[in-house]
Amino acid sequence: MNSPDFGPATAVAAIDGFGEDFALQVRPMSKRKPSNGEVVVKVEAAAVNPIDVRRRGGYGRRIFSLMGATRMPLVLGNDFAGIVCAVGAGVNGLREGDAVFGAKPPSSEGTHATHVMVRADHVALSPSSIPADALATLPYNFQTVARAFADAGISRDTVRERPVLVYGATGGLGQIAVRLLYLLGAKVTAVGAKNGLQACFDAGAAEVVDRHAQSLASLPRHFAATLNFANWDDEAKLLHLLSPDAVGHATTVHPLLGNFDRLGLIAGGVASFAGKRAKRALIPHGARYGWTTFRSSSAVLESLTTCAASLRPLCVKTFPLSQVEQAYLHVARREPGRAVLLPQQP
Repeated sequence: MNSPDFGPATAVAAIDGFGEDFALQVRPMSKRKPSNGEVVVKVEAAAVNPIDVRRRGGYGRRIFSLMGATRMPLVLGNDFAGIVCAVGAGVNGLREGDAVFGAKPPSSEGTHATHVMVRADHVALSPSSIPADALATLPYNFQTVARAFADAGISRDTVRERPVLVYGATGGLGQIAVRLLYLLGAKVTAVGAKNGLQACFDAGAAEVVDRHAQSLASLPRHFAATLNFANWDDEAKLLHLLSPDAVGHATTVHPLLGNFDRLGLIAGGVASFAGKRAKRALIPHGARYGWTTFRSSSAVLESLTTCAASLRPLCVKTFPLSQVEQAYLHVARREPGRAVLLPQQP
């Protein structure tokens, strides 16, 4: 049972249905007291990610409905940076007034709001070296990349001094992956859009490739690992670039959620199992193959506090909550700069 409402209402950006017919509307919503293990965060910044734009259109609704993450009115958003304003019972290490950040798993009460209720283990103390708007762009993507590394078997021991390819390197996930791989000692080949390749060089890539000017087939088949953050249609081409002693491959653009949406839970599960098995057959013996999804990890989030400053995006485009439609359009059009809502801004 929810705890009683308390204090003034929070403002949220919500939809009442999926698709273009339902506008994002800023409206009041009652706050409730945090339950055991929860905190309330006054949101200073909340990123708008491509997954938010896709979820607004109904992507993943069958699986997310099982998580209670499709109830209307639906508030989207995972990333946040802000200030703790209420602490529930059983919470240790956090108190009112603490500057924090994190990523809330998919829910119907997301972070595109002035206040958000979140489990304490999805929160970490903010590093002082990076402002809230830049910090809010990192938790969801960083934890997704960390999961992709685990799915592909990537670690310092497995990729140090070895070539690793990042496909979609100029996007939010790719930029973080390039930097982390460089720190692990890998020789990174970054494949992405031309206008973002210089940032990949700056992040530590040894080689950059314009995906629109050079084909994947032209690259050598010598990579210890490959990561696909860009296009499922190119999955097989990437797998053919793995060396015989490769560590593995992971992708975040797999059709898992889409299969469930299109075919239903049973047929979608069967199609996903068969599709994944078919692609796994293309990788070298002993290599790992993973379809990566976001998973919150307190340990991974805590590790981000030590390297957040080196991962901050080069460009952040901020919007007040009243301009949430413009922020979503910015992401949908793939315009330069990470879109970030500033819910406390008038």
